Amino acid sequence: MMVLIVGLILFLGVHLIPTQPELRDGLKERIGEGPYKILFSLLSLVGIVVIVLGFHKLQLHPGKNPLLWEPPVWTRHLAVALMLPAMILLVASLIPSRIRTATRHPMLIAIKIWALAHLLANGDLASLLLFGSFLAFAVYDRISVKKRGARGPLGAASPSSALNDVLVIVIGLALYAWILLVGHQWLIGVAPMPGLTA
Repeated sequence: MMVLIVGLILFLGVHLIPTQPELRDGLKERIGEGPYKILFSLLSLVGIVVIVLGFHKLQLHPGKNPLLWEPPVWTRHLAVALMLPAMILLVASLIPSRIRTATRHPMLIAIKIWALAHLLANGDLASLLLFGSFLAFAVYDRISVKKRGARGPLGAASPSSALNDVLVIVIGLALYAWILLVGHQWLIGVAPMPGLTA
């Protein structure tokens, strides 16, 4: 459990820095913008790796991860369905499109959907810590973004063609299919739809 907690503190702690413009700008001024971005990226990567390792380890050793409640089966199906728009919105945060412009901050919406879906479908302590932390952070960050006027990784919204919307949806569907059929079990050790996986 401690590995998961350390990963969450590291990853979410690093991502709290941009929500505090004075702290972020002070760090950039002190070490330079390039080194700041490199350090931010490295710490984020280490944090996410530690989170995945910690969560995966707890899934393999249920005795160290108490079950707090038993979610009904329908919540798993709901979670699988909710992940489809989450994946499309995640892709929309990285590709200029009308979907991205309409949703303004698609990555934060994707994180909220992902976290809520997994909270509904899992009743163990590790899931509560992981998905509850990300949901709380996404809500906080959305409030912070509104106050700061931040525009996300693509900057200001720009005109885009219908082709980009199609691209976002196609890539989102492909990512969704990969996670459903292969990725989730490979990364976490749990198949979301056991009957569909090899």
